[in-house]
Amino acid sequence: MLSAVMEDYIKAIYILGDDGDDRVGTSALAEHLDVTSPTVSSMLKKLESHGLVDREEYRGVTLTEEGEVVALEILRHHRLLESFLTEQLDYDWSEVHDEADRLEHHVSDELTERIAESLGNPGVDPHGDPIPDSELRLPDANGTNRLDDVEAGERVVVRRIRHQGDEELRYLSDAGIEPGTEIVVVDVAPFGMVTVETPAGKQSLPEEIARLIETTPVDGAEAEA
Repeated sequence: MLSAVMEDYIKAIYILGDDGDDRVGTSALAEHLDVTSPTVSSMLKKLESHGLVDREEYRGVTLTEEGEVVALEILRHHRLLESFLTEQLDYDWSEVHDEADRLEHHVSDELTERIAESLGNPGVDPHGDPIPDSELRLPDANGTNRLDDVEAGERVVVRRIRHQGDEELRYLSDAGIEPGTEIVVVDVAPFGMVTVETPAGKQSLPEEIARLIETTPVDGAEAEA
């Protein structure tokens, strides 16, 4: 049986690899998990011994087929828990990530399926992240653009907020930005801030926050100068 810490590493490797990198480096994992590089190296050796990662010295790791199955199971638990907390227990969408992180290691597959059924088997969680189905298949992803790649003057709808912790989610919630929000990109500064107009007013977002936000264009819409 895998420990909660091992599951956290597997989920982190999957999430970081989902950004398109072939391999996930030790330093990236250390930053994501807020641990030291030697701690990461030690855990990766342990995961390799369990056949869950493919590790190459100085090149980072990828999940094996078995490791990817474990990652998708964890994500299914996590994202269904987030949905349950918001829809059934009246948690705000911006405060469920950390709670689900704590709970995801302790729910059985049976409870997970009952939660999914009670929610109508949703395809995405409150942050727009896709939820693997009972066969651990991800729903087809619609084409999206990161907010920092959207040109000034475009009107877009927020579809997903990636790699979030509750601190980042509260920041965006306070700024009036969540999945389903329609916004206009006012200005994109090189290596700086992305300024947007939201229903709550104008907001300037640091680039590291803007790149977490995935959007789709509003058909035929362009903001007036």
